[in-house]
Amino acid sequence: MAYLFESQDHALLRRKARQFAEAQIAPWAAQWEEEEEFPRALYASAAAAGLTGIGYPEHVGGQGGDLGHTLAVAEELILAGKSVGTVVGLGSHGIALPPIMRVGTAEQQQRFVEPVLREGKVAALAVTEPGGGSDVAALRTTAVRDGDSYLVTGEKTFITSGVRADFVTTAVRTGGPGHGGVSLLVIEAGTPGFTVGRKLKKTGWWASDTAELHFDGCRVPVANRIGPEHGAFPIVMSNFAAERLMLASQCVAIAELAHREAVAYAKMRTAFGKPLTGFQVTRHRLADMATRLAAARALTGEVITRVLRGEQVPQLAAMAKNTATDMCSFVVDAAVQLHGGYGYMRESVVERLFRDARLYPIGGGTREIMNEIIAKVEGY
Repeated sequence: MAYLFESQDHALLRRKARQFAEAQIAPWAAQWEEEEEFPRALYASAAAAGLTGIGYPEHVGGQGGDLGHTLAVAEELILAGKSVGTVVGLGSHGIALPPIMRVGTAEQQQRFVEPVLREGKVAALAVTEPGGGSDVAALRTTAVRDGDSYLVTGEKTFITSGVRADFVTTAVRTGGPGHGGVSLLVIEAGTPGFTVGRKLKKTGWWASDTAELHFDGCRVPVANRIGPEHGAFPIVMSNFAAERLMLASQCVAIAELAHREAVAYAKMRTAFGKPLTGFQVTRHRLADMATRLAAARALTGEVITRVLRGEQVPQLAAMAKNTATDMCSFVVDAAVQLHGGYGYMRESVVERLFRDARLYPIGGGTREIMNEIIAKVEGY
């Protein structure tokens, strides 16, 4: 499962994540999916196990490491925990904290990052709005300066961990139209005027809470602004680039799990006096699944390697996301087909993975937006 660039450190982290997932996620994975939530205490458990802080420096409560270490842990949690929704919810800080680490002050990092990494506080990122998704420059949630505060008015939707978040890193409009008027504010739970709307029902990721958020004249201190006023658009875009690699990596993990489940079932299930693997059509289908999985893993690994070298490769990140999501959709569908009727039952892992996989061509920028990024960078 490991990428070519991985070292002994990555292997040790994978083992640690696997042990955590096998003990604290897998036994309850199906139950939590049906209940559409997992215990809040799991955040603290992951922090205590040293998993939440992977990829963050020690001075803010992290365990060090880089993007490759972070992705290795997330993949192993999916493979061993068998609940994508739980892992996604548990890792929502992975898109909420990077802007604070990148351009936040030391005081802001102490206030917001440390409690997440040390204590298991919950952090979410709020960019998407009801009237638009991928077009960040068109967001409408406003933040009007009033002395030492901003008055925030607007709505956000599809916010992962939005129901339980202790704070939300929120994209707001502090200036004129377009990308030049966007800022980032940390809005804390319990702030007057900030309310959580509906807990949204989804096709997949059931164990992960997804919320609508409402801001009605919500007063947020200027001290909670991350980075310069009107200067958040490039920060958000950079965040998206990393998120796309994370989503591609998750697709590799989901497909790997689906392939494992399909192989195990095909070896166990008999038809006409022999196991399903005794039929050439089954073996070839499994071979196609493995081949597409290997290709997507290779491309994703190449992009991660180049990012770790410091290269800016947004078009390759978009290519990796599209390649991995296409591959994942194929593999989980094939896994369901190989399971036959059992693959359509809610008790089946592959049924759950089939639903979970549908989000990936949408989340973090749609497949169509990825193609636009590729076309723009390639110059056509």
